[in-house]
Amino acid sequence: MFASKTHTVINVAVLLLSFCSLAVAQTERRVDGGRAKAVRDVDWLNEINRAPDEVPTKFAGRIQPLLDMGGQSIAKWQPRRKHLLQAWNKFLGQVAERPEKSDYQILESQQLDGFVRQRIRYENEPGQQLEAWLLKPSGQAELDSMPGITALHQTTSQTIDEIAGVSGPKMQHLAPKLAKRGFVVICPKNYLWVDTPSISEAARRFSQRKPGVLGMSKMLYDAQRATDILANVREVDSNRLGAIGHSLGAKETLYLTAFDSRIRVGVASEGGLTFRSTNWNAPWYLGKAIDEPDFERNHHELLALIAPRPFLILGGESGRGAADGDRSWPLISSAQKVYRLWDQPVRLGLLNHGQGHSIPEPVWAKTVQWLETYLAKQ
Repeated sequence: MFASKTHTVINVAVLLLSFCSLAVAQTERRVDGGRAKAVRDVDWLNEINRAPDEVPTKFAGRIQPLLDMGGQSIAKWQPRRKHLLQAWNKFLGQVAERPEKSDYQILESQQLDGFVRQRIRYENEPGQQLEAWLLKPSGQAELDSMPGITALHQTTSQTIDEIAGVSGPKMQHLAPKLAKRGFVVICPKNYLWVDTPSISEAARRFSQRKPGVLGMSKMLYDAQRATDILANVREVDSNRLGAIGHSLGAKETLYLTAFDSRIRVGVASEGGLTFRSTNWNAPWYLGKAIDEPDFERNHHELLALIAPRPFLILGGESGRGAADGDRSWPLISSAQKVYRLWDQPVRLGLLNHGQGHSIPEPVWAKTVQWLETYLAKQ
């Protein structure tokens, strides 16, 4: 069985999406194309986009200025943005051109409480197949009516089964929780667990197959390809796409949101923004080049590439195993200067729950509100 988006109007029952806020949202009036639009914000936005008075800087690394002090405007930012994209693409290397078709084969389908979970297979790299879980809210829905989420799993031998709710701790069952709230969610398998005995062997094989291309580039490619598939699902509104991930998945979410403008909203939980926070220098990520003292790139540049789209970072510092927290603020604060070029609230910030490498339930409630608020139809 194959599935793809069509543009035939089909008379089906409309699934009512629940986009009610968990708290009262603020409203901004903005003129766009001569018409005033109401842009809603979470009511805790100011709490997460202000840095503490004192932040540690030993983790930050080299932070190159993003803006020319001689003049700051969106028009002047665009050439700088283009330069950063070119520099990062050169550093990462290119995996391949993504296939044009975005059909997928349904291998199995499970009707569960509030959602349908389908195991699918699709062409990832040209001539290569990849499996993912695709979750949809129960019931039928109109064409292009639902927001979509690319959900990227953490480091786990259970890979997509964990994030899709098939196995593993309930805290990591992100996709079923989102599907029950009205999102269509795709969970692609990371290349580090595809037909390989170990992570290091997967990285070695990829490096041998694609010399000079970084493992992070492969993860970005795969996440973009999964987004191609998601955008082609008939129920999905391709103008309302988001991304989320925890730990390894948060790293992928940062890169996917920075390099793919289709992603309108992102949530990165405990990925570790600074190079020194986690193992960014591993061969399956960015490699040892980032350890060189004259290495010019840093992740504040990727955060700036996301501007002005909403991007939420979840941090667990100072809890056990935390990768993000106050140490992340030097990078966030630098990127916020770019966000301020737009005449609107800064929708980039850190929610520091202080409970380590986890997603506590109250934090998850705010995460859902973030996605619902910024992926709602305007």
